[in-house]
Amino acid sequence: MTITRGPQAFPRTEYLRRLAGVRSEMARREIDSLVVTDGSDITYLTGYTAKTTPQGLVISIHREEPTFIVRKQDVPAGVHQTFLERDNVIGFPEALMGNPDKDGYDAVIDFLFDVGLSNRGVGLQLGVLSAHSAGKFRARLPKATLVDCTKLVTWIRTVKSNLEISVMKEAAAITDAGVMRAAEVIRAGVREADAVAEIVGTLIRGANGNPGTAIASPFLCSSPRTGTSHVRWSEDVFRRGSQINLEIAGVRHGYTVPICRTFSIGQPSERLHRVHEAQLAGLEAALATVRAGRTCNDVAQTIYRTIEKLGVKKESRCGYAVGIDWMELTASFREGDMTVLQPNMTFHQHLGNWVDDEFGYVISETYRVTESGVEVLTSSPRRLFQLD
Repeated sequence: MTITRGPQAFPRTEYLRRLAGVRSEMARREIDSLVVTDGSDITYLTGYTAKTTPQGLVISIHREEPTFIVRKQDVPAGVHQTFLERDNVIGFPEALMGNPDKDGYDAVIDFLFDVGLSNRGVGLQLGVLSAHSAGKFRARLPKATLVDCTKLVTWIRTVKSNLEISVMKEAAAITDAGVMRAAEVIRAGVREADAVAEIVGTLIRGANGNPGTAIASPFLCSSPRTGTSHVRWSEDVFRRGSQINLEIAGVRHGYTVPICRTFSIGQPSERLHRVHEAQLAGLEAALATVRAGRTCNDVAQTIYRTIEKLGVKKESRCGYAVGIDWMELTASFREGDMTVLQPNMTFHQHLGNWVDDEFGYVISETYRVTESGVEVLTSSPRRLFQLD
């Protein structure tokens, strides 16, 4: 028995629309094929969310469907999860795994030779490939014109379709459920690991009948570790007076909607309360500033000015583009980023601020840009959670 195609997150027409946008950019760059090796871009273009490496999605300027080249044992996942016809999911043999001389990228290169694309313009994601793998493409394709297309697909991903926004709203509801579960389970005497297990369980069970389809790594930074941003839970128990900075995200079909909230077990310190008020003001000023036509720089400057008037300075950026697999490495809310905001761009507006070794604070929202402002996707209360 052969595996059949599973439920699709999006219709075939949506994937063909995305591919058409990629081919338009390929034509502008005068390349006949694009080898996509970034997992998030492959999810965007096919629906594939299983994990395998190395892998390559070969897009030809001349063919409607791309060809997905993966490890042979991952072919059933490719058939089941993607919109591609079975003949366009090709497995490379197990002999290429753990082989010091050849790997799956050799299978991708062999395919380019087989279909007559080895001596034309070939786009590669050189920022994704290792130096060794990039060298392999150069050595084996001496007659090709290789063009660096590292962020070609990623920039196209920044403007979401309404179908994508709908899926992100489903993920946002899961995110909010995780925050509210955190408020229930974070208590003095509870192990951090046990609290995180409850939060992650909620992110898997989901919300509104929609389960989480993957786990984005949660970050829980508790006293005395609130001065850093990306540690996970520890073996400690929460104590009276503990502060907890939480960053989590719900996931639906690869689309990831993060949020940050800060918790205090017992009365928060005056310092924490003061920083919360300043950062909250900065967040709300940002949301009031965002609209199509503004720039990331405009929003960043608004935030910095607002919080500095309240006696708080922030060295780090104030957020970034989000979508598949948490972060899109494109637009960033920092001074000097002149990316123009467009409707249906989606961002994580992150007002995390790490002040010294033992003190920091977080609050954030995920939203989409509209013509006249923003639509915030997450809905957890924007407060400093004081817990008993």
